[in-house]
Order: sequence, then C-alpha cells, then structure tokens
Amino acid sequence: MKSKWLTVVLVLSLSINAGVLVSMGYHYYVNASTPSTAPCPMSPGDSHLYQSLGLSNAQLAKMEPLAQKFHGRIAELGAAMEEKKETLTDLLQKDSDPVKIENLRKEMAMIQDEIQKEVITHITELKKILDPDQQQRFFNLIRQSMARAQSPWSPINGGK
Repeated sequence: MKSKWLTVVLVLSLSINAGVLVSMGYHYYVNASTPSTAPCPMSPGDSHLYQSLGLSNAQLAKMEPLAQKFHGRIAELGAAMEEKKETLTDLLQKDSDPVKIENLRKEMAMIQDEIQKEVITHITELKKILDPDQQQRFFNLIRQSMARAQSPWSPINGGK
C-alpha cells in the first residue's frame, strides 16, 4: 500500500514538474520571438508592417530613400540632444547659473521641435505614396503605437 502511494506522489510530482517546464518553455519562446522594442514603421526591414499595408514594389522603392534620409536626420538630432542632456547634467551638478541652464533648456526645446517637424514631414511624404486603404491602415498603426508608448511622465503611468 505504501509503495502505491509513493508511486502516485512520484507520478503527480513528475506531472507538475513537466507542466512547469512546458509553461516556462512556452513563455520563453513567446518572449524571445517578440521584439523588445517596437520597430520603426518606416524601416524597409520591417516586413510585417509592409505586409499589413500591402505595399507594391514601386511603393517600397519610393519609401526606401525617404526612410534613409529621415533616419539619418533623426540620428543627427538625437546625438545633438544626447550631447545637450550631458551638458545639462554637468551644469546642474557643477554650476547653478540659471541663465546658462535656461539657455540650454531652450536649445533642447528647439531640437525637440525640429525632431517633431521631421517626423510630421516624413509622415506627410509617406502619406503621398500610400493609397487611401493603406493610409487608413497606416494611421491605425500609428494610433496603436502611440497608445502603447505612453509617456513615463503621464499621470496614467504614475508620473514615474
């Protein structure tokens, strides 16, 4: 009788362990195959977006130079912003000159404004390449992306 209970407990234990391992493997597989950051919807390498928009080869050929130009400009502006952030941190740490800090803040605001202008211009240019159905799907994707990318300063996110 005792060996029968031991066998039942052993089988039950093995079943639970197997279930846990399968569950962990599944979650690892799902997380490993999901990109950690949202891909740029304008990147020619993002085949999923282009498949969902149903772009023709001619449309893809028009988009590629626009995307390269856009990403190059955004990279320049991003580098400039990173430099300003470092300078701001240094100013805040070492110097309490409010005039220097305010001037730097204004420079950073101008860079951010330029980034926003570049994004709007890029979207406007891309819109010209898309047909009305593709435009609708494209702007739905933008809305979804914006909904997922809530600002960390948003009250919805606790202002963290």
